Amino acid sequence: MGKRTYQLTDHLKFLIPSLLGIFLFMTPVSTGDGMTIPIAVMAGWVESLLKDQLSAIMMVIIIVTAILTVLAKIIGPDAFRRTPFFQQLFYTSSFWTVTRVLAAVFAVMVFFRIGPAAIYSDATGQMLLGDLLHVLFAVFLFAGLFLPLLMNYGLLDLFGTLMTKIMRPLFKLPGRSSVDSLASWVGDGTIGVLMTSKQYEDGYYTKREAAVIGTTFSIVSITFTLVVVSEVGLGDMFIPFYLTVIAAGFIAALIMPRIPPLSRKADTYITETSGGIKEEIPAGYNSLTYGYKKALDRAKGETSIYKLFKEGAQNVLDMWMGVAPIVMAFGLVALIFAEHTPLFSWLGLPFIPLLELMQVPFAQEASETILIGFADMFLPAIIGSTIEAEITRFIIAALSVTQLIYLSEVGGLLLGSKVPVSFKDLAIIFLQRTLITLPIITLFAHFIF
Repeated sequence: MGKRTYQLTDHLKFLIPSLLGIFLFMTPVSTGDGMTIPIAVMAGWVESLLKDQLSAIMMVIIIVTAILTVLAKIIGPDAFRRTPFFQQLFYTSSFWTVTRVLAAVFAVMVFFRIGPAAIYSDATGQMLLGDLLHVLFAVFLFAGLFLPLLMNYGLLDLFGTLMTKIMRPLFKLPGRSSVDSLASWVGDGTIGVLMTSKQYEDGYYTKREAAVIGTTFSIVSITFTLVVVSEVGLGDMFIPFYLTVIAAGFIAALIMPRIPPLSRKADTYITETSGGIKEEIPAGYNSLTYGYKKALDRAKGETSIYKLFKEGAQNVLDMWMGVAPIVMAFGLVALIFAEHTPLFSWLGLPFIPLLELMQVPFAQEASETILIGFADMFLPAIIGSTIEAEITRFIIAALSVTQLIYLSEVGGLLLGSKVPVSFKDLAIIFLQRTLITLPIITLFAHFIF
């Protein structure tokens, strides 16, 4: 098999966009608030620039999405047939149509403070429409626009070939999934979900692989972890805290792909024509040279700047209109249950004997925080911050970070994406992650304190 020769322009077409993507999504930069990534800096700038308008902007986006979805449902499958992108965005099942309409009703009630206070209070509706959706608007704007730099110019092909020997035996995943998890780790879990969904839609991941990556590797960013540990008053213990989170998350990542429901997902692609990625290395190449060759071949095929920006703009719309209504609807219902009913306290009761067995102080108070993270990841830290024992606050904060599946963000994003996981799957996975990581975190905590 003869090796192709490449021109300098082919190398530059791979290197320049890929290095720019690495800089934007994966390079830690120091700001006044600590370490973050350039995408987050740009998002923060837009957020502060539009802070007085963002609630109204998100409300309008959610209302327009609901109207166009209802129109598409009334007209039928031919509603947007001339533009396949809008066809798949707005022509959805009855369940998602109702969800989007409900999200629009909620957004109007929260924005204008109409109806029961439980819907628009600071701890429920205002937290979503006036805070979280501001962050998602800004992060999605830049993450969506620049995501093709990471995905279309060969970086995933290079990493995929290099990392196969690690990701396959350990996690039963393709090597390229390492980039998804790295982008989540340094950047944001939402970026990881977005990348996974796009890779699955493009036929690079099977249903099982997409479900595993989306629920196991869309890890919480370093930045947000720092916010959580500071909320429980242990900011000075960030390094032992983060090492504990990494250890617990790594063990969960080894176990989760090997047990149901993730192990039972079909190893088939989104369409029959999708072929996945061939991972065998031909004779005459090693992992690095073959990975680099694949990267150059991929970059060589990208010839249009217009296509880059068109795909970026579609990513942004897909996230704004596909994801924001899901977060608004599911997140608000979950937060209302968390704030105004004893549901999560009752659900935590079975954990009291377990916590007492593991010698966790204030076991009853800690038990109330264990399952509330399913609604929103920040809730356990807020509720647990008043507990006197440092070791208990440490365990609560670390557990909330390793649980991963919370409906107000990553869980809502997964449900709104093409990744093949159901609400029932997410609830089971959340519970499994809790049971796997809680003993590990508690063990580490007893060593540290």
